[in-house]
Amino acid sequence: MTLITSLDAEALYLDLLASIKKQTSDTTNLAIVGIYSGGAWLAERLVADLALDHPAGYIDVSFYRDDYSQKGLHPEVLPTKIPFDVNDAHIILVDDVLYTGRTTRAAINELFDYGRPARIMLATLVDRGGRELPIAADFVAFSANFENTSSVHLQRAADGTLSLSIDHA
Repeated sequence: MTLITSLDAEALYLDLLASIKKQTSDTTNLAIVGIYSGGAWLAERLVADLALDHPAGYIDVSFYRDDYSQKGLHPEVLPTKIPFDVNDAHIILVDDVLYTGRTTRAAINELFDYGRPARIMLATLVDRGGRELPIAADFVAFSANFENTSSVHLQRAADGTLSLSIDHA
């Protein structure tokens, strides 16, 4: 396995944006929901770059995690905000890094508490493999299998510039 030490988050974002534009150009009632925190940052940019009618929605899946009873409440729980009608919307759920699929499952469960979308698509900047649930992204900027001990984190600078760090333990 090749050891990946860096990725260009800005270039990956542009690839993700191009893929979404191409595949959703004729989609009506398109809305974007980002999973805190990295997915929320990506969602904000996607809404602006796609010139969508609705502002981005945001989800914190803390209460929907299947390991909530084991881990307890994360100290930085953020409010979920869905500023549009979920019913019959074509929603792109955005996360920065797709790993086990458990966060995605929790986000989908929470979305259905707000209504019944026509469709949910998943977009991610990095698919790092290691799935524990049958979850696959519709839009992926970069895919690679990382060691279980590795971690991939998206950061956002004060000017909005994105960067990725990869730590190998």
